[in-house]
Amino acid sequence: QLVESGGGSVEAGGSVRLSCVASGFTESGNYVAWIRQAPAKGREGVASIYTGTDRTYYADSVKGRVAIWRDNAKNTIYLQINYLRPEVTAIYYCAAGPVCGLRTPRIYKYWGQGTQVTVS
Repeated sequence: QLVESGGGSVEAGGSVRLSCVASGFTESGNYVAWIRQAPAKGREGVASIYTGTDRTYYADSVKGRVAIWRDNAKNTIYLQINYLRPEVTAIYYCAAGPVCGLRTPRIYKYWGQGTQVTVS
């Protein structure tokens, strides 16, 4: 089960921290990712973490502005986004699966319901 939280309305230039409780995915070797979908656009991979080694992956478009990490004790994956701009307004989904699908998000097998981030 993947349950996201932490979205909301944020001012441009600010930061937001999203949380994903990834029950059943953090203990084993899975890729847990944050995927976003802006209005009228397709899903875009943002960042991913491999729970077997904690290796992280980032989309080129977000490098330097986002960080992904996990808290094993809480079974939670976090995404911090800094220097927010209106164009990153989107629904942010937590997704998981055995393969890193940052460039092809549709291959993730498991998805949360998403959390809305609105930047103005």
